[in-house]
This record gives sequence, C-alpha cells and structure tokens, in this order.
Amino acid sequence: MMFDLSDALNGLLGGLLIGLAAALFLLANGRIAGISGIAVSMATAAGTKRRLESAAFVAGLILAPLAYAALAGPVDIGVTPSVPLLLAAGLLVGIGTRIGNGCTSGHGVCGLSRLSRRSMVATATFMAVAVLVAGLAPLVIGE
Repeated sequence: MMFDLSDALNGLLGGLLIGLAAALFLLANGRIAGISGIAVSMATAAGTKRRLESAAFVAGLILAPLAYAALAGPVDIGVTPSVPLLLAAGLLVGIGTRIGNGCTSGHGVCGLSRLSRRSMVATATFMAVAVLVAGLAPLVIGE
C-alpha cells in the first residue's frame, strides 16, 4: 500500500478537530468529553441543563458525519452485516467502558492529554485488546 498524503492530512485534521472539541467541551462545561459518560448523563442527569448539553453533544456526533458526507461525498467504511456480531460487539464495548470507568474518548483523548496514569493503563489495555481482536477476528469469523 502506498502512502497517501491526503489520507494523512485528513487524519491530522480529524485529530485536531477531536482535540479542539474535547478542549472546548471541558472549557464550556467543566466536564471531560467522554462519550460513554455523556451518553449515561443524557439519560440519568438530574438537571435539565446537563441533559440538554449531553443530548446536543450526542446529536453532534450523529449529525457531523452526515454533514461531512453531504459536503464531501460518501465515506467508504466497512461494517459487518452480522447483527449478532454487532450486538455482541456493542455489549462487550459497553461492559468494557463500565469496567474501565470510561471509553476511548474519555481515557484516550482527554485522560492522556491530562497525563492521567489511570487513562494510560486503560488506553494501553484497550489498544492491546483491539490489536488482538483485529488479528483474531478474520480467523474466527472467516472474513
């Protein structure tokens, strides 16, 4: 596979936008932009303001890729058509975020930037598991 500068620039721009969004969320709300925590607070937060902030953040996660696709054209992504596999993956990710007290955005983006030791351990753990699963998945599911 040949190096594509536009892919590298797109990755850099995406990373900068994610970092900027996390920083702005922290400055505006005083909270870490961890998606799993935001999703939980959207359903359980006591105050209406916090629920609205969380719902707006989740809406942005859904609308931003749709806006990008409308402006730049469709994005080529691959998702398995297996509903049981998707349900199992979602369940395992949900369990992992509860056990690890956060997700990739909370630990990997926000926690690492704060030099949190707990986030360093969590990020190393979920990255190692991701590499292992990505390597074993083709053997297990036959893709």
